[in-house]
Amino acid sequence: MFTKIFEPGKIGNLEVKNRLVVPPMLTEYAAEDGRLTERYIRYYEEKAKGGWGLIIAEDNAVEPRGAGFKNLPGIWSDEIMEEHKELVERVHKAGAKIAVQIYHAGREASSAVMGMRPIAPSAIQDPTQSETPVEMTTEEVKEMVEKFAQAIRRCKEAGYDAIELHGAHGYLINQFVSPFSNKRTDAYGGNLMNRLRFPLEIIARAKELVGDEFPMIYRISADEMVEGGLTIEDTKVISQVLEENGIAAIHASAGVYKSGSIVSAPTAIRTAVFSDYAKEIRKVVNIPVFAVNKIIYPHVAESILKEGKADFVAMGRASTADPQFPNKVKEGRLDEIIFCIGCRQGCQWRIAQQNPVSCLVNPLTGKEGEYEVKEAEVKKKVMVIGGGPVGMEAAIIAAKRGHDVTLYDKSNKLGGQWLLAAIPPGKELLNTFTVWQKGELDRSGVKVVLNTEVTKEFVEQVNPDEIILASGATPIIPGIPGADKSHVYTANDVLLGKVDLVDQVVVIGGGLVGAETAEHIAVHNRKTSIVEMRPEIAADMEPASKEFLMKSLKHNEVTVHVNSKVLEITDTHVIIDTEEGQQSLPASLVVLAIGSRSNNALASELGEKYNVNVIGDASVVGKALEGINLAYKTALAI
Repeated sequence: MFTKIFEPGKIGNLEVKNRLVVPPMLTEYAAEDGRLTERYIRYYEEKAKGGWGLIIAEDNAVEPRGAGFKNLPGIWSDEIMEEHKELVERVHKAGAKIAVQIYHAGREASSAVMGMRPIAPSAIQDPTQSETPVEMTTEEVKEMVEKFAQAIRRCKEAGYDAIELHGAHGYLINQFVSPFSNKRTDAYGGNLMNRLRFPLEIIARAKELVGDEFPMIYRISADEMVEGGLTIEDTKVISQVLEENGIAAIHASAGVYKSGSIVSAPTAIRTAVFSDYAKEIRKVVNIPVFAVNKIIYPHVAESILKEGKADFVAMGRASTADPQFPNKVKEGRLDEIIFCIGCRQGCQWRIAQQNPVSCLVNPLTGKEGEYEVKEAEVKKKVMVIGGGPVGMEAAIIAAKRGHDVTLYDKSNKLGGQWLLAAIPPGKELLNTFTVWQKGELDRSGVKVVLNTEVTKEFVEQVNPDEIILASGATPIIPGIPGADKSHVYTANDVLLGKVDLVDQVVVIGGGLVGAETAEHIAVHNRKTSIVEMRPEIAADMEPASKEFLMKSLKHNEVTVHVNSKVLEITDTHVIIDTEEGQQSLPASLVVLAIGSRSNNALASELGEKYNVNVIGDASVVGKALEGINLAYKTALAI
């Protein structure tokens, strides 16, 4: 089945053992002074061990002023390159090739990060940023060309196999090339070839320093997806010019900061969303083209290559979720792959908050030296109560350490409320994690007991050495007059399929659960309204995912009432108090999504007789990212 992805490939004179690429994806693992850390090196070394053909290290800034984030790697001086040599040596030893991305944020940087106002081709403020950049003089542009070229020289001397110029996503090179951001009328603006002058001069000067044989990849935004920005037709021309000037491969991404919600496409967006851009560019160039963005399954990667859309497939978040992805595919261990679910919680959302990357489905990401699963010195009888993702994670890790683990759940299936989260439109990817966890339970020897309510008396019969309580949370039923009527259900009831959907549905509560449940109902052709007390719905949702959710709600004509309080539920209406006064919403069905309350009474009942670790929503109702990470840590400590 998988023949194309494991074919050797060439980028210029660089031979790569397969077609699987780790694209540059910001981690924030570097030190604030730009030096590489052991954590940074180990993160990439782990991917090399996993069988990836080419790894491209992310966002290496050519000067401190070019750093858009606090913990970016730097390549702005010879003195800072020693750790780069170690990175290259360790990645090579593990069997992969490694390139480095050459980057300057331009107007996407900020005074908050750098302590000075950012620079750009023109004094045009990015729509997503709070500062107007300083326009670079012609002389400063020429100086910047030299900074890029010297950085490329340092990278070759450090042993990197290739470099990638970051000409995408609204950063400095992209800012020069794009009419969206470049309003100059000197030699670096005013027409296409003038706008291209900046990257072309970088390429030419770099070749003077490193020779013609050192491969240079160019990452490009094939379509900026903004008013007046570059389109795929522009990019096809630009790609041909880049090829003529010695670029060895085109890495076909898309989008800039204003359209950034799709650059790392969230769960609800279709798979391989940018692959058609690669296909279009490949029609007009003879150099390799990389496809990228939300390529999750090996079957899709194989298909893209077989169809001829691209020559290499870049799988960033897939490599973050499972560094061992290529090895598992090659060895036929597909059931063991931890698939990215596109949630963006541990990667893009944390990056935006200037925090280091983690991963919801793989707590080991970025903690490869910290979270080592060692065999326990003393083997214990461990009782895990709750078969949601948090309970399953704890059971898996405890069992891998050699403990005798039994997992109990009162329902007839594993997955808990995670199963409900996977039901709204576009959320099906969440089920891949449940399937993987169930497989890991089997592979690690966890005994699973379903349809069993665990009580104090039951615990005393089992008499475990350790208890992990991951019993989740229970929906809150508010004290609203009429909340006990027969046509009033919880969001859980709706998502579990216990309710016949009818027209005129009112969802009370506009948090993540309420908003996604309303979308689910509306997509199935039911007229839906949301009532929320706060000034916005889905306030705590990851921003890119929220953007597409809001578009879906609008498309499906969901009516949203914020700053509104429910006064009463009648047999036919929901009476609400809004800023405009009282309104009566027709309601054949009312859905409660007020929130959940931790279900942890058993911990108190067991008192001090047993060592009880309360984790997940049973401890504090929160996000799965934190819950699964805590489960991992808890199991390591037993």
